[in-house]
Amino acid sequence: MRLTDSYGRVATDLRVSLTDRCNLRCAYCMPAEGLDWLPSAEVLTDDEVLRLVGIAVTRLGVTEIRLTGGEPTLRPGLVHLVERMSALSPRPEISLTTNGLRLGGLAADLAAAGLDRVNVSLDTLHPDRFARMTRRDRLDDVLAGLAAASEAGLTPVKVNAVLVRGLNDDEAAALLRWSLRLGYELRFIEQMPLDAQHGWRRTEMVTAGEIMELLRAEFTLEPMPGRGSAPAERFSVDGGPGTVGVIGSVSAPFCAACDRVRLTADGQVRNCLFAREESDLRGPMRAGADDEDLAQRWRHAVWGKHAGHGIDAPGFRQPQRPMSAIGG
Repeated sequence: MRLTDSYGRVATDLRVSLTDRCNLRCAYCMPAEGLDWLPSAEVLTDDEVLRLVGIAVTRLGVTEIRLTGGEPTLRPGLVHLVERMSALSPRPEISLTTNGLRLGGLAADLAAAGLDRVNVSLDTLHPDRFARMTRRDRLDDVLAGLAAASEAGLTPVKVNAVLVRGLNDDEAAALLRWSLRLGYELRFIEQMPLDAQHGWRRTEMVTAGEIMELLRAEFTLEPMPGRGSAPAERFSVDGGPGTVGVIGSVSAPFCAACDRVRLTADGQVRNCLFAREESDLRGPMRAGADDEDLAQRWRHAVWGKHAGHGIDAPGFRQPQRPMSAIGG
């Protein structure tokens, strides 16, 4: 039996957080001093991660694995973990979402281990803005990581950008021109209420509609068919072949087509990015549960998924965990 919810949606895309730790301090994600990281004993071991991913792939119909964090490249033994995942049968598609700081030294080994592609977060091309937004002066490392990923064949190399009002919202066109020149696939993502400080305000968010206006001032954009369950609405740019994606998670949610489920670094199933409930797999697994018992717990967790994330509902509350602890 697959991971089906009560609305008929089937989860085939598993986001696996390998750590809640991060080597950036993005202002829209966490405070400058960082957060209280999970104790090592609470984080799934490599064998535990592989066991749960194996159950998802062989028993529950998952076909795509996205490795996330925190910053997943901080996970010791990442390359070997990818190698073991790529040996699963049936083989899942394996991708990685990263801030790119360590990608320059890892891209070739990850590709050789079986990683298929990467998503790299980058919000600005200006070193001073990068330092202000991330509280780290590391833009050159990200650019080197992107180049290394492209050289290693981890394509399409996707770049995820969040526009922050009054800070980098004048860079939409520049980011797209740069991405087209280098062959990267740019995706703009609305800022979501997932910051640790709970300081998100809808009025301060640069919406998908605003992003489209900024881009259309300089480019001709045409919708591309076949979106399916993909979070990004994709557009051809100036007749192609270049494209750009816009993810309106807040203003234009795509919950009805969602096919994602998440596993946190400490072994909790989250059936929605904005869920306030979690289902524990680590505890039963460490207590001796067999694979079918764990699979059934996973099915039960997904069955209870809500119709939508509810951001527009009067009683909406942010998840207790921030994005860095959930995994994108």
